[in-house]
Amino acid sequence: MKEFDFDFMSKRRVALGFSLVLLSLSIGSFFVQGMNLGLDFTGGSLVEIGFESEIETELVRDHLVGAGFENGTVQYFGSNRDLLIRVPPTIGQEGSQLSDQIYSSISERFPGASLRQASFVGPAVGDELAEDGGLALLAALIVVMIYILFRFTKLFSIGAVIALAHDVVIVLGVFSFFQWTFDLTVLAALLAVIGYSLNDTIVVSDRIRENFRRLAKRSALDTVNKSLNQTLGRTLVTSLTTLFVLVSLLIFGGEVIRGFASALTIGVVIGTYSSIYVAASVLLRLGIKREDLLVPETEEVVL
Repeated sequence: MKEFDFDFMSKRRVALGFSLVLLSLSIGSFFVQGMNLGLDFTGGSLVEIGFESEIETELVRDHLVGAGFENGTVQYFGSNRDLLIRVPPTIGQEGSQLSDQIYSSISERFPGASLRQASFVGPAVGDELAEDGGLALLAALIVVMIYILFRFTKLFSIGAVIALAHDVVIVLGVFSFFQWTFDLTVLAALLAVIGYSLNDTIVVSDRIRENFRRLAKRSALDTVNKSLNQTLGRTLVTSLTTLFVLVSLLIFGGEVIRGFASALTIGVVIGTYSSIYVAASVLLRLGIKREDLLVPETEEVVL
């Protein structure tokens, strides 16, 4: 495969500014808008209803508000004749009763509507899932840091974890900014993003370590640049083939996996960028040098 000759690290300050802007917008969106949590985390009733002809979501939403079902969301589910209705839990009312009342109200107003699916998640279960999900992300980052620490050095582990945290925060920020629904499928996608980005970072880190040991007369900056160019072809092929699949899921996968595919698509793009600029820039910022990566010589024991 042809080796590229891009001077990536000469643009690392521009990349740093770009990352800081994205991180600032993401964190700011968390505080201003928060996350649009799905029923998996908040609890409530989910009702899927099919109609005989195309229906406007605004018409159904206005009817639900007038019938007393406030703070609910109505969206298309697969086609313009299928709607997915989410309504938060009501105090003193069971989930099955709430689902039945929603369907009864819809069927009276729109004759011919059919109930496809109804489910309920209690608030206690939603809180537990949110806590477990946060712990899962934290545990993944800690395990990654320990793995990189033993596989390479502490400098590489710090760079890898910063890059992974960078990717996760930006993906969450995009979902917060556009108020896309964050549910368990998106959480699963975040964990997949960590695995994908880690794999890319390990490939780049392994080549950096190899070149530091082999190219003794080169500066740290030149060595990192050469390593990034040597792995760029592999990185682009992997990322593009993954994106082809994800874009297909976004277009043809339907509403059920749209959040999952969206999170992974953003994660793959940001993860590729962070493997090149964030992890490598952190290594240079921490002052990595050839001596940090040399294998210590063992003394021969003379019998």
